[in-house]
Amino acid sequence: MVFETSQNVIPPVEPPRGRFPARLDDKGRLKLPVPFAQYFNALPEKKLFVTSLDGVTAQIYPIAAWRDNEKFFLNYTEDPEAAADVLFTANDLGAEAEVDGQGRLTVNTELRRTLEMEDTPLHVYAFRGRVEVLTEAQYQVRKRRAGTTPTEKVTKLERAGLK
Repeated sequence: MVFETSQNVIPPVEPPRGRFPARLDDKGRLKLPVPFAQYFNALPEKKLFVTSLDGVTAQIYPIAAWRDNEKFFLNYTEDPEAAADVLFTANDLGAEAEVDGQGRLTVNTELRRTLEMEDTPLHVYAFRGRVEVLTEAQYQVRKRRAGTTPTEKVTKLERAGLK
């Protein structure tokens, strides 16, 4: 993301690459891996939106990215009911948060319980302007799916331009 101020353009802040382990503490705070805490702290706006769009995987959005999503939902005309339903889920499970001085952010109770995030290893990675948070169970599902016919998937993507 490139951010503009009244005086100049701030260089883009790049999210970390790769998957990192994480956990919730007993107070429902997600202890972010250091690269993610540094990433969020480098953003011009410190506010985040922590939610789930599908009730399965959690997402952490920089607030600027979430504002873009809100505009998308308002302007999506192909299936307004789908947009309204996904936005409802996001608002129902979501809450604003900020990273504290120890690199933690609070995950609201409803989201933690719905996604069964408590007392399980979590996995975080950056994807499409947000940070995905998977429970161990969801991580294993995704890992199995990604491992099915990997050679064919890579070949297909290389034909489409992957380098």
